Amino acid sequence: MKIGPWQLGSNLLLAPMAGVTDLPFRNLCRRFGAGLAFSEMVTADTSLWGSRKTLTRLRHQGEEPPVAVQILGNDPRTMAEAARVNVDLGAQIVDINMGCPAKKVCRRAAGSALLRDEALVARILEAVVKAVEVPVTLKIRTGWDPASRNALEIARIAECSGIAMLTIHGRTRACRFSGEAEYETIRQVKQAVAIPVVANGDIDSEKKAREVLKFTGADAIMIGRAAQGRPWIFQRIGHYLEHGSLLPPPEPLWIGLLLLEHLEAIHALYGERHGVRIARKHIAWYSREMKGGAEFRRRINAAESAREQRRLIEAFFRDDATAGHPECGIPGGMPHEFRGDRGLFR
Repeated sequence: MKIGPWQLGSNLLLAPMAGVTDLPFRNLCRRFGAGLAFSEMVTADTSLWGSRKTLTRLRHQGEEPPVAVQILGNDPRTMAEAARVNVDLGAQIVDINMGCPAKKVCRRAAGSALLRDEALVARILEAVVKAVEVPVTLKIRTGWDPASRNALEIARIAECSGIAMLTIHGRTRACRFSGEAEYETIRQVKQAVAIPVVANGDIDSEKKAREVLKFTGADAIMIGRAAQGRPWIFQRIGHYLEHGSLLPPPEPLWIGLLLLEHLEAIHALYGERHGVRIARKHIAWYSREMKGGAEFRRRINAAESAREQRRLIEAFFRDDATAGHPECGIPGGMPHEFRGDRGLFR
């Protein structure tokens, strides 16, 4: 799939997720086959950009192009300015958030709340597209609530405004993340517009990915929560779509090695004190399906140093490792930084 001048390596995209899709996580997902990885959303109010959280989100050093940044706001002028500043900071694709269902966002008439004002949607999209020379994309839900699904109308506005790609989460704002995502609306939108359409929502397995692509006719799929603690899901889905066969599941030792690499990148980005806290949720996701995971998470959440986190991870994943080669049939093998130089191999 192509977005503006950018030919993507695959049609599997990582969704922007606040507190999740930071630089280390985006890099991992790209390495495992994500064709594009969106940043955490950044507020369009540049007066708030002095916080450590936002400054970290604006860092893209070492990120594989194209760099895609998502912005959030409800004023055409400030959204346009935020797009310009992000491009100056390295953004090569700007995504507009009109899909976030969070109450604190919707109370400010941003995110998915904007879907109730189609005229304002048009003004924002036109302002941002005119402000920058890079492709501008849009992420929405199917509508505000089931009684007012207007994704088709928003899609037509987006196409006329010069939006380069449209992502649709198959739920309304009122649905938040409950129930099952519906894909009929996405299918209707794909049939109605010529711009690339991306299907999002509840895509958590290889077979579900193929089913959604086939049913909707979408150009790509976007994966969010299912990638948490499983950045290799993109490689598994890509392999299945191409070959029709499932890769064997990764073994605990391989997962532990990858987690250690992820941990090191987190500590390097945030510093030890803050990085230890940020890492806890990722460690929990990596270990959620493993025996003894609850006790492991209790202990890891009490760890206050990077060294202690590493020690606990090595012990847990070494003890749960099964016999056999740790590459587990996954192309690319184990993280090269940990080949034989960590306690796991002593």
